Amino acid sequence: MHGTQPDQAIAPMQKAMIRAALALIVIACGLSLRWYGFPLGLPAFVVKYGGSLLWATMVFLLAGVLLPRLTRTQIAALAAIIAIAVEFSRLVHAPWLDAFRLTTAGALLLGRIFSLWNLAAYAVGIAFGVSIDRLMMLRREG
Repeated sequence: MHGTQPDQAIAPMQKAMIRAALALIVIACGLSLRWYGFPLGLPAFVVKYGGSLLWATMVFLLAGVLLPRLTRTQIAALAAIIAIAVEFSRLVHAPWLDAFRLTTAGALLLGRIFSLWNLAAYAVGIAFGVSIDRLMMLRREG
């Protein structure tokens, strides 16, 4: 029909909206873990690496929001590249970058201390992102 778009043109926007909603939920969970994890008595390991896991999940979902036409595998690869780059950027110590890392936003977005264990947490977080993305898209189709 003239003036209508095929269903496929709508799908990327729907995917982006679902991923944006999921990203907001993940961000809320990550901030809650960071702010309330220790007061609730959660072990430091859970707070530290749970936060890293959720950060990587957020990166996956936001990459999917910005690039909804990519496959999950492509989004996961992009999220892994971003996560690895951010982790290794912690080895760079420019005064302006260290000053930013000392802010709340800098600590949440870039972190402060390099850790290979974070890379493992990021891998789990990206896999978690792929899983919840697949689950939500299947629910949407069914």
